[in-house]
Amino acid sequence: MKLILLGPPGAGKGTQAKLLAERLEIPQIATGDILRAAVKQGTPMGLKAKGFMDAGSLVPDEVVVGIVRERLQQVDCARGFILDGFPRTVAQAEALKEMLASLGKNLNAVISLEVDNEALVRRLTGRRTCQECGRGFHVDFDPPKTDGTCDACGGELYQRDDDREETIRRRLEVYTDQTQPLIDYYRRERLLTPVDGMLPITEVQDQVLGILQAA
Repeated sequence: MKLILLGPPGAGKGTQAKLLAERLEIPQIATGDILRAAVKQGTPMGLKAKGFMDAGSLVPDEVVVGIVRERLQQVDCARGFILDGFPRTVAQAEALKEMLASLGKNLNAVISLEVDNEALVRRLTGRRTCQECGRGFHVDFDPPKTDGTCDACGGELYQRDDDREETIRRRLEVYTDQTQPLIDYYRRERLLTPVDGMLPITEVQDQVLGILQAA
């Protein structure tokens, strides 16, 4: 099973990818993780990426695609994979299609988690993190026993800068601008299926599994 998970920040994409990886026994491939791993391991593409990163430049598409290619050729991807955070642009999607064809593979599905922007803002602005141990809480969904204090270590809870409303709204605007063409692309490819990300986690997973069984 080879699939892509799309979704804005806070939609639960990472949670679903992890659950699906465990359920289907295939790896979750997050672009940031494999980029850092390739640099650390000193792979050919990792060395190329390091040159751009050391110079403070964006890693170009052809290098990112090359790193994804290196990862997809590893043994644990033989039964499938979940791409999380890649592709981000139509150019990357087209490069991925060509790369998979050259490896004798093809995508089974592209799942887009759909969540109302205002709900996302509520989800993300409610997150709190412990200054001491890093444990996360949520003022509505997982509040601490004592307001502002970590249950685990008694540390002070704080709101990260990237969880502030202004930052979140800007991230959502960027996501929409970048991802809408990608959604349109996969819709034309007849691979895209939207799923209501507002549902409980288990219901979202059940819907995704149903889509994959029919793919």
